[in-house]
Amino acid sequence: MDISVVVPLFNEDESLPELTAWIDKVMNENNFSYEIILVDDGSTDRSWAVIEELRLQNSAIKGIKFRRNYGKSAALNVGFEATQGNVVITMDADLQDSPDEIPELYRRIKEEKLDLISGWKKKRYDPITKTIPTKLFNAATRKMSGIELNDFNCGLKAYRSDVIKTIEVYGEMHRYIPVIAKWAGFSKIAEQVVEHRARKYGTTKFGFSRFINGFLDLLSIFFVGKFGKRPMHFFGSLGVLSFLIGTFMALWMIGEKLYHLAAHVPYKREITDQPLFYIALVAIIVGSQMFLTGFVAELVTRNAPERNQYLIEKKV
Repeated sequence: MDISVVVPLFNEDESLPELTAWIDKVMNENNFSYEIILVDDGSTDRSWAVIEELRLQNSAIKGIKFRRNYGKSAALNVGFEATQGNVVITMDADLQDSPDEIPELYRRIKEEKLDLISGWKKKRYDPITKTIPTKLFNAATRKMSGIELNDFNCGLKAYRSDVIKTIEVYGEMHRYIPVIAKWAGFSKIAEQVVEHRARKYGTTKFGFSRFINGFLDLLSIFFVGKFGKRPMHFFGSLGVLSFLIGTFMALWMIGEKLYHLAAHVPYKREITDQPLFYIALVAIIVGSQMFLTGFVAELVTRNAPERNQYLIEKKV
């Protein structure tokens, strides 16, 4: 199979018939063998009923329905597992991504031997409250990952099949799939300017909390990706530094007291009465423990066997 199109969706019953018809038209015009995998992330409207109707009309359409809402990352991860195509295309269900971009994305993956192509919505139709935070996150991600992409969070992406069968997407890591791919050893990452269309039906499903979660996920993926195999290089260095600072302060106070005693100079305050004593304790104990606890928690999350298990109600 040439292409698998993975479409995560939540309450998009109005746009699905138009989207699938558009994808089908593009595929037939270019003689691609294809499948469309629609992952219903616990929709409360008629999305699943629409998917079942569309399946009867087009055998290339496949549907997966979550019992409840898990998020876009979960939908993508399950969709990736179900793909059979040599090239996998992801796009949003709201018709803001154009299926007309698929042939060029496919050509570049095959001819340029790329691992991943991320779309860049150079001209956007989103409100300023969404575009400005997005620019800041893209700049921060570029700096931390070293990947020169202008739009990490664009839903329209193309992957070589090996990439999506190797990486794992969980939490809200869908924003940073290029970073995950790079840490997994897939370095041939490129960008393509794509059309961004104004939303035709419904409203956006993402609120302000996604920016906070996105920042926390960026920190998480950076630390785990860079230091996951050698955590002592980072956390050990911080722990030793914190311990040495605390120890130096403690020795300073002890030395100062011993000096006063040897010189028979009255010592005004006991060591335990000085604020510096408690600062030293904090530096020795709490600092290293906080970093270690955070890292251990992240490792537990990543290695939990139930991390990517989701309750699927139906498949067609």
